[in-house]
Amino acid sequence: MEAGIVGLPNVGKSTLFNALTAAGIASENYPFCTIEPNVGIVNVPDPRLDIIHDYIPTDKVIPAILRLVDIAGIVRGASEGEGLGNKFLSHIRNVDAILHVVRCFEDSDVIHVEGKVDPISDIETIDIELMLADMQTVESAKVKAAKTARSGNAEAKSRLVVLEACAERLSQEQPLRGLTFDNPDQQKIFKGYQFLTAKPVLYLANVDEDDVLGEGELVQRVRERAAQEGGDVVPVCGRLEAEIAELDEADRKEMLESVGLEEPALAVVARAAYHTLGLQSYFTAGKIEIRAWTIPIGATGPQAAGVIHSDFERGFIRAEIYSVADLEEYKSEKAIREAGKLRVEGKEYIMKDGDICHFLFNV
Repeated sequence: MEAGIVGLPNVGKSTLFNALTAAGIASENYPFCTIEPNVGIVNVPDPRLDIIHDYIPTDKVIPAILRLVDIAGIVRGASEGEGLGNKFLSHIRNVDAILHVVRCFEDSDVIHVEGKVDPISDIETIDIELMLADMQTVESAKVKAAKTARSGNAEAKSRLVVLEACAERLSQEQPLRGLTFDNPDQQKIFKGYQFLTAKPVLYLANVDEDDVLGEGELVQRVRERAAQEGGDVVPVCGRLEAEIAELDEADRKEMLESVGLEEPALAVVARAAYHTLGLQSYFTAGKIEIRAWTIPIGATGPQAAGVIHSDFERGFIRAEIYSVADLEEYKSEKAIREAGKLRVEGKEYIMKDGDICHFLFNV
């Protein structure tokens, strides 16, 4: 699963990407510094891994990961080819969720492509360009679907219903996020188009160093906007996080304490992005390794097993499961088993976030 970092030029996208991934990509102060999307892998911090490791000695601990794509700045008119135009709209189309970086700091030394710092205007600029691009997709697809539907093709008729619903929503300047269809086939058709404005969004409010908790007026406006959309906001000071990322563990802890943070804001970003993507983790634990495995929320036992290996899903028999809380209470897997707290779950079991699992399979 991938999340794409988007925003207007010079709002701090590449600085945040550098801090998240320690990739060292260019982040100079001029528009379109990012020409090709940069890709990085980010660990998703999870304190439950440390708890498991306290009770189960192992050679290595492997966290869940998140794939991030740093996409060049979008400007007004992108849907008509302005700036770097449709090339970057296509990069957005390929990701599963959007991390929308919004500038919530004043700095006369960092130019703003619109000439002023106004986070809501910035959000609307991006939204409008994505909606215009979606409308182009809808109108083009409607022509083809209508032609096929006239011949009586049932699938084309269903496709036309989906496209007309999308067109109506976009004409009201509403993104396609939240649009659903009761008909499963129509819902599948809708997802298949990968509409830009249907992707879930997490807002990253890039703040000043004196507002690391995001209590300023600019961030509050972004929070109000996100609340209307059912989304989330994470305040993050890109400049500070870039400095923290370069420090060793002891110095990092000291700097965090000095600015009133318990952990780097980017740890919060990674977890929030993970949630925005609709993901959760389960764990396997043994002498060789403790590992967090990534699954969609709502995955069944066999589907979760399949993340490890397709044979595990194909030959799934049952799963033996306990929780991190069980491990803290009973101190060992053996004691959990002896206390009768080890659950045996079958093929219909819906995985819970944080399950610790053994899978039994036969192929």
